[in-house]
Amino acid sequence: MEGLTLAATIIQVAAVLTACGVIIGAAYKLFKFIEEQKKNREETKILKQEQRLQIKALFACLDGLEQLGANHSVPKAKAALEEWLNDQAHE
Repeated sequence: MEGLTLAATIIQVAAVLTACGVIIGAAYKLFKFIEEQKKNREETKILKQEQRLQIKALFACLDGLEQLGANHSVPKAKAALEEWLNDQAHE
């Protein structure tokens, strides 16, 4: 009888330890996922800032070319970029 209860106790302790390990592992994975999402949001924010700067520079280049007399496709490209910027601002 004594051996049977000792074995049952050992099995119960092992089950509890396994459950604790699973819970801790899941909590760790959730923590890592949340941290990765924070990192991705920050990187996205930086990329958006870079893209905004590139678009401003492109618009300035097109404007300068237009002022210098490049009148073939430059005004079309500038108008298309301006239209796209307006569409993006209203979304």
